[in-house]
Amino acid sequence: MSSEQELYAWLVLEQVPGLGSVELGRVEQIAPNNLLALLELEDHQLRQLGWNDKQIAVLKTPNQAWIEDALSWLHSSPRHFILTRSCEAYPEKLKQLSRPPLILYGKGDLALLNQPQVAIVGSRSPTPAGQQVAFELAAQLVSSGMVVTSGLAIGIDGWAHKGALKAGGQTIAVLGSGLAKPYPRRNMGLAQQICDSDGCLLSEFAPQLGARAEHFPRRNRIISGLSLGTLVVEAAIRSGSLITARYALEQGRDVFAIPGSIQNPLAQGCHYLIKQGAKLVECVEDILEEYQNLALGQKNQGIAWSEKSDENGLAKDLLLGSVEFEVTSIDVIAQRSGLPVTQVLAQLLEYELRGLVAAVPGGYVKLRGK
Repeated sequence: MSSEQELYAWLVLEQVPGLGSVELGRVEQIAPNNLLALLELEDHQLRQLGWNDKQIAVLKTPNQAWIEDALSWLHSSPRHFILTRSCEAYPEKLKQLSRPPLILYGKGDLALLNQPQVAIVGSRSPTPAGQQVAFELAAQLVSSGMVVTSGLAIGIDGWAHKGALKAGGQTIAVLGSGLAKPYPRRNMGLAQQICDSDGCLLSEFAPQLGARAEHFPRRNRIISGLSLGTLVVEAAIRSGSLITARYALEQGRDVFAIPGSIQNPLAQGCHYLIKQGAKLVECVEDILEEYQNLALGQKNQGIAWSEKSDENGLAKDLLLGSVEFEVTSIDVIAQRSGLPVTQVLAQLLEYELRGLVAAVPGGYVKLRGK
């Protein structure tokens, strides 16, 4: 059987509704190493496998346009790939799931899928401090030899991908849409940067399929399933990030969480996870110490922590020390520093340009200062 013929059979199977691991196991028993034989089975033989009339109808009369679109997308670029459950390159960690994807569509470096990964997820509307944490931890993880995996969403996902790229590392984005219709469109430029930097875009949805609400929980199980552990950076108590963390627990993966202020609603989800046994993370070493047995290749230190020598000099700066990691008003900063408001505003502008603080409603927050 040619690979093209086998792929055709898998693309037919992908359309069959409700085809889980149990049903697929029966298929593999009756048609070992010859998936095309399944397409030749009589209806009564399929019913003996536990298939219902709807499943049989789809198998016998698949959507040919769907298959042609997928194959056309595959052949449109040498960087495109389609992995089926029978492929050697199919990620080993996904094979361990109770319902692994039948097919994975990808663009970029497929070898990344079997490399050690840490997922970083979180709020779509993070605080500046949350953005900075995701960015820096992602950069430190890839500099330590890890691949950073996330979902390309606006917010923490995007900052994690950006941090990995800034440090010269590799990152995987798992989409809740087909790769020909990347979502969200606001991050299309980021998606291209990921591919251009030898990263990978991945989806279990056919290339021409747009984003749907029900896709994202399925996307989340792949993010956690590919990874050794999942780090949650800022999440409300009811959020998709906690769904990803739950999947990670069910899959036997590690869960990490960043603590925050008890007054920050986006810290509540992380605090809940910590109460449930997630590991509290204050620095990248809190994550890496869980994987000391792995041989991780050190990457280049592309992110500018060399700036830390400069920042250490600023650590004793009275003005910078007057700004908290929570919102601090101008009046409070001026009072603590003992400086005139005009001088405070001028200095804060300089610090903002240097990435040490961020202006937010109600005042400023410290980003990387000590």
